[in-house]
Amino acid sequence: MLEQFPMHQIINEEGEIVDSSSMGDITTDEIKSFYYKMLRARMLDKKCVHLQRQGRIGTYVPYEGQEAAQIGSSLALQEGDWMFPTYRDHAATLTFGHSMRNLLLNWRGRPEGNVAPEGVNIFPPGIPIASQLLHATGAAWAEKKRGSDRISLVYFGDGATSEGDFHEALNFGSVFNTPTVFFNQNNGYAISVPMKRQMKTKTIAQKGLAYDIECLRIDGNDVLSVYFATQSAVDRARDGKGPTLIEAVTWRYGAHTTADDPSKYRDQKETEARRETTDPLLRIERYLKTQEAWEEEWLTRIEEEITLEIETALTEMESYPEPDLSQLFDYVYDTPTWTIQEQVNNHLAVQGRTTQ
Repeated sequence: MLEQFPMHQIINEEGEIVDSSSMGDITTDEIKSFYYKMLRARMLDKKCVHLQRQGRIGTYVPYEGQEAAQIGSSLALQEGDWMFPTYRDHAATLTFGHSMRNLLLNWRGRPEGNVAPEGVNIFPPGIPIASQLLHATGAAWAEKKRGSDRISLVYFGDGATSEGDFHEALNFGSVFNTPTVFFNQNNGYAISVPMKRQMKTKTIAQKGLAYDIECLRIDGNDVLSVYFATQSAVDRARDGKGPTLIEAVTWRYGAHTTADDPSKYRDQKETEARRETTDPLLRIERYLKTQEAWEEEWLTRIEEEITLEIETALTEMESYPEPDLSQLFDYVYDTPTWTIQEQVNNHLAVQGRTTQ
């Protein structure tokens, strides 16, 4: 199956173009904008890890190393399309129009963190593994029945493909020809479980064959390969040609969450080696240098712009009051069950308050 699903690249690890026929008419300025968005996402991610260590936000889910997969794919969407992220896809949601302040509020425990700006169709992040795939398929089916040309793109990790929801979503999408793009970020590990321990298939892309849908495998650290592959899948969905399964092979440098220690199950030397070889930002930097389009002054300027944006969003986030723990019980049921109400009453009693 590795022969049937080779990992497609446009720009390799050395920054060299290996498939110019897939590049379309993209300009150097557009590629620099891809770099800017990846750098913006990485700087935010690093800041959030520091904030968690300082106790200024709660447990955090890092994504450093996966910027190309998230940003290249999100840039293929159009206004009005739907995005269904996991808890790790802040680079994608930020690029698609989510508020940086609200992304930070989410890790502060405030419900506003799940609210995208008006008119930006980003579903709240899926916490139960693979559940968002069914939501994305259903939303795409609804748009199809309405006669709109909107599509949905859903993110999920390699571990999600071992869940029943994954197979149900692909089967439903196949049968009803829904305009859905299933975007897998294959990091090689489902928390501490390596891919070879959770599936016998050599690729995730080949799982789409069982449902007779378009499926392909790409270098998830090559932002151009990701962008053009996703754009093609989006166009197919919009043209009524049904769903596509994309496997983007990538590597996350950090832990599953800030509560995890990857050194217990993964060789950290490989991670450090990948920073010098397969890193998505370094790859574009090398490419721009071959095109004589890299300027240190430009890098310094955009780093300053991004730093200011992050610090402004952080100031706005910290101006909000601390979250009220009683909000944990809101929005679970329309009418709370007796078990939920009992927990509410107990919480209020501890706080010296009473039910309204």
